[in-house]
Amino acid sequence: MTVKGLDEAFAAAGAAAWGGLPFSDLAEDMTQAAMERAEALCPGPRTVLAAAFPYYAGAEAGNLSLYARGADYHRVVTRRLNTVCNFLSEKYKTAHFVAGADSSPLPERQAAWRCGIGLRGKNGLVILPPYGSYVFLGTILTDAALALPAPVPSPGCMGCGRCLSACPGGALGEGGVETGRCLSQLTQRKGALTAEQEALVRDHCLIWGCDACQLACPYNAAPALSPLPEFRENLTPALRADDLEGLTNRSFREKYGDRAFAWRGPAPLRRNLELQQ
Repeated sequence: MTVKGLDEAFAAAGAAAWGGLPFSDLAEDMTQAAMERAEALCPGPRTVLAAAFPYYAGAEAGNLSLYARGADYHRVVTRRLNTVCNFLSEKYKTAHFVAGADSSPLPERQAAWRCGIGLRGKNGLVILPPYGSYVFLGTILTDAALALPAPVPSPGCMGCGRCLSACPGGALGEGGVETGRCLSQLTQRKGALTAEQEALVRDHCLIWGCDACQLACPYNAAPALSPLPEFRENLTPALRADDLEGLTNRSFREKYGDRAFAWRGPAPLRRNLELQQ
């Protein structure tokens, strides 16, 4: 297997960038439980491949985060990475290849940074010009020892701090993200919110997710559009109360189950809409 062959396989899958590193290099970024889950998925893991898939389709007005308007990225990225797995399986007949996207025990951002994909944003995101931070990450875990170049870790971004200042909940700092104040987290949280958290959601412009730190980032001033049709076509920019009226959990998933905002069911969306009325 050559790097050129992997370049072609990832390009054919729609990835804008990819990289690889030994599984052992991720050990310090993983809990013991995550290590055990990875071992259960792929006994004797030796290599991790990471890839970035652009999703920006423009910034049409709406109340759903830009990442959640197209097809569910978990399914799209996993499906696209499985084409790379199939390619590799032809070369390594006895090896196992397990694709994942945001549901894997692997720390995707750390994997991407460690193998040199993009820049390290101060908001904790991978920044990949010309797509900015509007990229989804996915990984492939394998027990094959792939012959890859030694990874060169990603450098930091310009460090302007605009993302930290733009965070409406004050959740971003030099030490990371305070999830209890992060509106991307709060809008997805099930159950009751504290009075302070309700106030943050009430004053927010989205009922799912938060794009504030990304919109403030200079690398996102004029991002390239995604070439992937799943993220460019049939978009859902907004939901209204009547879009959810009368829907059970089952009928909600039948209607919106192919969207990334569907995994929590309709309750958080209804709550957020009511708070913002």
